[in-house]
Amino acid sequence: MIGSILVVDDEMDMQQLLKRSLEPALEYRVEIASSGEMALSMLSNNRFDLVLADIKMPGMDGLELLELIKRESPDITVVIMTAFGSIDLAVEAIKNGAYDFITKPFDHNALVLRLEKALERSTLLRENLRLQKECLDIHVFQDLVGKSARMKKVYEIIQIAAKTDFTVLITGETGTGKDLTAKAVHSLSNRSRGPFVAVNCPSIPESILESELFGYKKGAFTHATQNRAGLFQEARNGSIFLDEIGDVSPTFQTKLLRVFQEKEIKPLGDTKSIRVDVRIITSSNQNLLGKISKNEFREDFYHRLNVLTIELPPLREHPEDIPLIANHLIEKHSAELNKPVKRLSPELMDLFLKRPWTGNVREMENVIIQGILFSGSDEIKPGDVDFNKVLPGKVRSRQPLQELPYKEAKEQTLLRFNTDYIGELLSASNGNVTQAARSCRLERQALQQIMRRYGITSKFFKK
Repeated sequence: MIGSILVVDDEMDMQQLLKRSLEPALEYRVEIASSGEMALSMLSNNRFDLVLADIKMPGMDGLELLELIKRESPDITVVIMTAFGSIDLAVEAIKNGAYDFITKPFDHNALVLRLEKALERSTLLRENLRLQKECLDIHVFQDLVGKSARMKKVYEIIQIAAKTDFTVLITGETGTGKDLTAKAVHSLSNRSRGPFVAVNCPSIPESILESELFGYKKGAFTHATQNRAGLFQEARNGSIFLDEIGDVSPTFQTKLLRVFQEKEIKPLGDTKSIRVDVRIITSSNQNLLGKISKNEFREDFYHRLNVLTIELPPLREHPEDIPLIANHLIEKHSAELNKPVKRLSPELMDLFLKRPWTGNVREMENVIIQGILFSGSDEIKPGDVDFNKVLPGKVRSRQPLQELPYKEAKEQTLLRFNTDYIGELLSASNGNVTQAARSCRLERQALQQIMRRYGITSKFFKK
């Protein structure tokens, strides 16, 4: 027998009938309590998978017993038995947390089927709690979460790359954690005391990107009223992270190629090159070899990028890490939102494990934030989230719009406009959201809402 059921009923004949019929049918041990008080005493000393309780008993009735069980042990599955004329009480029991109710007299096969469903819920819940307990002693590697073989391999390569000063290319789908991986390489390297400068390449128009990276001399262009150091100079003795490098044009790749080869930059308007002591880390969510075959990416530049490659697996390829990542995100965002830490219900955890997560961890993060905000209990349930309202990641590829379906092309157009427009505002304001909002005549909260929707982060623009 794999578990135990507690039957609570004041009628001795019913007690014996249920014990004799349920033990062989369900292969669970059945124990008996003749009153609510006796049931509470047994529950305090033993673990039961299910409580099957009559609603009408002398002294403490089934509703009062249910209330006390849910207060002390909210994870226990409770099924209520009621006479045919007491359906209203059974409905009240469901509202108060009972999993199901069964009317007397009941058909044996129907009773067994209903209890099997209730026990499935108990099994799911127990597994969820086990996984949450496992989360308590998880080893989070530099903010990357996971214990699967795929993730352990990633951790090994990060540590190998960190010990060198070679250029690193991080590949993976949107939302797999390329920015966290870049920070991990930096923080484990001998440059960890130096600055880590992150640049989101698609969010800065190329007309501005060159001056941002290389700097400029006074008078180099109309608004260049003074000399300004570029981000390569600001990353001196540290690391510069060029996020989504696959989005820059072949023309600009040519300018970057010299920097990668010679570790020298030439500020706009200057005649002399400046040597920069900086570790270069890049990332891309695109198939760069495919872009090379279409003459959209320089092959010589690719070989300069691809000295050491860290490939991040999509979430669907290591689903065993989903419970660990989900609970980590719940703890993280509960603290940020000043909300009590909740847990995923067994039903929602089951949906999480079956979902393909095309937007990877970023998509899961959005779903979990929904759940934290809209859950009215200590559990996040399927009804608290709407998967259809969560975009599966912000894809920043520059695929021709005419090759996309209308709705996707429309979303891509909005994405490109907002990343270019807001990126330019934030660049001009040194990452100051309030100043950028004032410049475009929006309320600060409205601009922040747009930034969150399109995955634009102000810290990438701070100098």
